[in-house]
Amino acid sequence: MPLPPLSLSLQFARFDGAAAHRTALPRHRVSRWVRHALGDDVQAAEITVRIVDAAEGQQLNRDFRGKDYATNVLTFDYSGAPVVAADLVLCAPVIEREARELAKPLTDHYAHLLVHGTLHAQGWDHETSTAEAEAMEARETAILGALGLADPYK
Repeated sequence: MPLPPLSLSLQFARFDGAAAHRTALPRHRVSRWVRHALGDDVQAAEITVRIVDAAEGQQLNRDFRGKDYATNVLTFDYSGAPVVAADLVLCAPVIEREARELAKPLTDHYAHLLVHGTLHAQGWDHETSTAEAEAMEARETAILGALGLADPYK
């Protein structure tokens, strides 16, 4: 089955060290990761991926989730299938720190979080129940495996 068309906007805020994140996120890879995370019921997707610094990440998390810290990925979903529209905001310093702590390549951690955020954009949720968290983790693992990447939960 062919992957659905994707209209992708890839944005990078200006911050110290942004060049390394640009290098880790070539447009063709970001597009591939997001498209593979789109479900069978998705006919097309319009997704903006924005890479931000800690200050912007913290402000967005505080303003929209009431949590006063920078988190790795925030998903703003506007419409679901058949046409998914969403913004994915990834906080570069948090992702870089997590990748280092997990001893995994920065690119692989970005792939995981882009898949994770794209699933959120389609209604997947890991915070409502253990069963839903396990289902979402299994879906992420399957998608990443199909992309040739390791299970992020092992």
